[in-house]
Amino acid sequence: MRTLARGSLVVSCQAGPENPIHGPAAMALMAQAAEAGGAGAIRANGPDDIAAIRAVTDLPIVGLHKLGDPAGVFITPTYGSAAGVVAAGADLVALDATLRPRPERLDEQITRIHDELGVPVMGDVDSLDAGLAAREAGADFVATTLSGYTDGRTPTGPDVELVRQLATRLDCPIIAEGRIWTAEDVMSVRDAGAYAVVVGTAITNPRDITARLVGALAVR
Repeated sequence: MRTLARGSLVVSCQAGPENPIHGPAAMALMAQAAEAGGAGAIRANGPDDIAAIRAVTDLPIVGLHKLGDPAGVFITPTYGSAAGVVAAGADLVALDATLRPRPERLDEQITRIHDELGVPVMGDVDSLDAGLAAREAGADFVATTLSGYTDGRTPTGPDVELVRQLATRLDCPIIAEGRIWTAEDVMSVRDAGAYAVVVGTAITNPRDITARLVGALAVR
């Protein structure tokens, strides 16, 4: 089984329907480009994109499936959604592990993924308490993916402090994800204890990269 190695840069290849590069073919090309640049793994959404990416790379794939209301638990919210991404070629399953109401109990969902699908689980959390609960429920990795997205805050950079807190308190690998834009951001979360780092928009979303730079030009 492909595993996520310490020190890996995981490149998130995702694009929503409103994005011109949405779709499996474009995401497969993004994954190939990321691998050529030295990525250690790919994070991808949905069975179609995952299958297309698996066809062009042997890198580990962190699979997820965004379903339902984005205001709630919608990152791989059920066992069935996890089974779909594993069948498509994912080596790990990422799921929302926040403390919000969910369609299935977290511990039961993780146990089924372990027992029936035989793959590790990455719990995407938004706080230290959620990270502790995710590990207690059986998550093999804990990621800061949802920090800043569940409580109305609008942070501008990575949550380095949450990475540090989780790395200090938990006995599993901590994955830094969220608003990581620069080499300095990567180094800051690494130094805080991140086992691996996920970067998405700053690498694979030319629309948002362009908008960010255009916005900088508009500042007086």
